[in-house]
Amino acid sequence: MNNKVLLENLRSIPDFPRKGINFRDVTTLYKSSECMKIMLDELYDLYKDKGITKIVGIESRGFVMASALAGRLGCGVVLARKPGKLPATVIKESFSKEYGVDTIEMHIDSIGPDDVVLIHDDLLATGGTAKAAYKLVQHFNPKKVFMNFLIEIRDEGLHGRDLFDGIELTTLMTV
Repeated sequence: MNNKVLLENLRSIPDFPRKGINFRDVTTLYKSSECMKIMLDELYDLYKDKGITKIVGIESRGFVMASALAGRLGCGVVLARKPGKLPATVIKESFSKEYGVDTIEMHIDSIGPDDVVLIHDDLLATGGTAKAAYKLVQHFNPKKVFMNFLIEIRDEGLHGRDLFDGIELTTLMTV
């Protein structure tokens, strides 16, 4: 899709959070009402006819558009959070990312077998976080799973998409 307005408003921060990482900062997109409208409209057009019943937002930037899109689609939101943030019984999955190891958790009653799930996050790079979220969602054996990211990084030799062969995966921007 690579909307020109979105690409022009996307901030890159070199050497954050450590040297060699070119961090893509979506907060510049979130603070713009024009960018928010563009992203929400594009996401809605992609998923309005897919029967989505739950959107899994990945901590923390994935929560923003997951919640906005869920409101537009009329479905629920499930939070995939860092350890210790969810109050009830959870399942968890650990993963490696480009600058460390982390874990995410979801409540064990988040998704049912009749759900059609969209996993959403801001960024697809190595795919570690998204793969962990996908494994958590698969634990519930939903009817169907889709994946979406605002940004997919390909210019730095990252191939996160390759982890999801056979899964319908969309992005709004590729850099």
